[in-house]
Amino acid sequence: MAQHLLHGTLHATIFEVDALHGGGIRSSFLGKIVANVEETIGVGKGETQLYATIDLQKARVGRTRKITNEPKNPKWYESFHIYCAHMASDIIFTVKDDNPIGATLIGRAYVPVDEVINGEEVDKWVEILDDDKNPIKGGSKIHVKLQYFGVEEDRNWNMGVKSAKFPGVPYTFFSQRQGCKVSLYQGAHVPDNFVPKIPLAGGKNYEPHRCWEDIFDAISNAKHLIYITGWSVYTEITLVRDTRRPKPGGDMTLGELLKKKASEGVRVLLLVWDDRTSVDVLKKDGLMATHDEDTENYFNGSEVHCVLCPRNPDDGGSIVQNLQVSAMFTHHQKIVVVDSEVPSQGGGGSEMRRIMSFVGGIDLCDGRYDTPFHSLFRTLDTVHHDDFHQPNFTGASITKGGPREPWQDIHSRLEGPIAWDVLYNFEQRWSKQGGKDILVKLRELSDIIITPSPVMFQEDHDVWNVQLFRSIDGGAAAGFPDSPEVAAEAGLVSGKDNVIDRSIQDAYIHAIRRAKDFIYIENQYFLGSSFAWAADGITPEDINALHLIPKELSLKIVDKIEKGEKFRVYVVVPMWPEGIPESASVQAILDWQRRTLEMMYKDVTQALRAQGLEEDPRNYLTLFCLGNREVKKEGEYEPAERPDPDSDYMRAQEARRFMIYVHSKMMIVDDEYIIVGSANINQRSMDGARDSEIAMGGYQPHHLSHRQPARGQVHGFRMSLWYEHLGMLDETFLDPSSLECIEKVNRIAEKYWDLYSSESLEHDLPGHLLRYPISVDNEGNISEIPGFEFFPDTKARILGNKVDYLPPILTT
Repeated sequence: MAQHLLHGTLHATIFEVDALHGGGIRSSFLGKIVANVEETIGVGKGETQLYATIDLQKARVGRTRKITNEPKNPKWYESFHIYCAHMASDIIFTVKDDNPIGATLIGRAYVPVDEVINGEEVDKWVEILDDDKNPIKGGSKIHVKLQYFGVEEDRNWNMGVKSAKFPGVPYTFFSQRQGCKVSLYQGAHVPDNFVPKIPLAGGKNYEPHRCWEDIFDAISNAKHLIYITGWSVYTEITLVRDTRRPKPGGDMTLGELLKKKASEGVRVLLLVWDDRTSVDVLKKDGLMATHDEDTENYFNGSEVHCVLCPRNPDDGGSIVQNLQVSAMFTHHQKIVVVDSEVPSQGGGGSEMRRIMSFVGGIDLCDGRYDTPFHSLFRTLDTVHHDDFHQPNFTGASITKGGPREPWQDIHSRLEGPIAWDVLYNFEQRWSKQGGKDILVKLRELSDIIITPSPVMFQEDHDVWNVQLFRSIDGGAAAGFPDSPEVAAEAGLVSGKDNVIDRSIQDAYIHAIRRAKDFIYIENQYFLGSSFAWAADGITPEDINALHLIPKELSLKIVDKIEKGEKFRVYVVVPMWPEGIPESASVQAILDWQRRTLEMMYKDVTQALRAQGLEEDPRNYLTLFCLGNREVKKEGEYEPAERPDPDSDYMRAQEARRFMIYVHSKMMIVDDEYIIVGSANINQRSMDGARDSEIAMGGYQPHHLSHRQPARGQVHGFRMSLWYEHLGMLDETFLDPSSLECIEKVNRIAEKYWDLYSSESLEHDLPGHLLRYPISVDNEGNISEIPGFEFFPDTKARILGNKVDYLPPILTT
């Protein structure tokens, strides 16, 4: 049967199975093994646990909860709101019986896409078939209802944020908040001599903010509560390091500061990811070097409450799945929540307090402090002497010298009602994993801490509307609804016995679908939509990197090409994922990245050919990385030792170059809407049941790109980032959707790549934005650029390698 593109939203309801016959579900040889396992571990004990799933061809897009001990007539009555971007001939409903080691297939029911593609509601009983497509014993049927809405019918499709009445992303746990204020941060610190002149609406110029100074002030000034979550929190770092901007107490370490605040009576609570690998004696630092054990030990016996929380699976998985979750996945949210003074209108001090929150990509740990200049060698005897971070070379240390690994990241400060949603997220997580009930009872402080209320009037031209999104499940957060109906309304997805919030992925999909002119992405990873990858040595359905973001981007470009409208996507990623570049895990991720890009470029080149256009696909979708190169200056730090001869480390030191690690998790759409958070563009971050994540999505209702280009804070922030990366401002950068802009940016990035990769070095690199070293042909195939099979100074393949012995669930 012919496949059709389902690009839009599928509303589906699974009601019930009429009658399962023959009691044969558990009578097989496998059934007896399962029963023995259940007896041994005390789970299940012969109960049937029936659930149903929805697949578009071979991509799983929905599942019900389990119905226990209803072997004949399971009734789910669950509804699904499914974003889809899939080629499919059938919508497939599969009924299974769960057990501790996996699941037993009962049968599958098929609804041809032909029946739903025109948008008619389909409400029917569908025959359940076995693997050979024969009716199962007794001719059982499943009752389902389906209705498909194509993107063209979505009134927001290609329309951007049309007005201040835009309600935000629907079907989410947190609704959009009005009357908020947002500060955006490029990196941990911006020094006074970074001053691009970027005009904004209303005659103002853009002013950068300083993340770690603001966090230092927020913690220092808190009176009642300081709540922090992190993938890593390191007590030995200092937040204030700019000698031209000293602060009282600025030389205190983060650990000292938090202990001081706790001793003043402030409730200081930390939720730090418990890296299970760090328990092993052989791996004292853990695979990821998160310092979790050090941090816990540091606060032992103090008034700071630090809880190491593993990524516990919720109760719904099989034994195998639960082992995967706790061993492989992380708590990745990076938030700080404090009480803060209320800025007084008349200048007099006020006793009243409010909640302020920070959300983004920057952990409060070593290796994160950097400025837009991203020096490799020149800060090694100052701000980076005691904070030397270089995990890409074996044995790298300050005693052997640079290059250090510079750090590019994005963060935000949230004020107003949105700050309370970040607080509620912390409270839900602490209630689930924090142990003691020592959260500050804010109701008892209602005469001091004002309840969620706007910090700006909607008429104020600087006001923001902001919404909070998460990837998290019931294993990591309390307070999710029990009933499937209420969960569906809040956009929560059912696992087996597991409620999942995957609203970050929904927010990205929504924003991409709304986009009119251009999208600018900075992210640590760029892989996914594996259901659309070419087979090419793999079985795509085994990969399970099913999130839609790459496919949504390519379908958006295709739609614009078909309509003869301009649209550009700019993506900035690191040269390679952090770690030894030749290692199996890094090479595997680069291979997934290549497959993702190839899938997207094939969509783009096919659309260009169909329109008879012979354009460069990189004029529609273009990929960059960041790097730096510095000439040696007099008086520079001289290391006491040298790296091993003929090592990547030695070659990079001699060539005076290294990548700038892109750790950002940000997307800007049309200079009017921005998403900033902790979530990468990979399945781990977008799944909801893998890594836990948090993000904000927001816009300024007075600065929309409706009748004229948006010139608010989002525009200013993007221009400031481009100034940092390109080392210049240019009129063409004002309109990233223009052909002139994307060609100019591609041209500059190619020039910088040539300077970065050349044998000789005469001057510092004039900017950091480098062409990602791949070529795309007019069929969408990706190859290395001539002369570059490996990244400079390494033996690491740019296109990565297929690695069969690492499970895809770990590297996607």
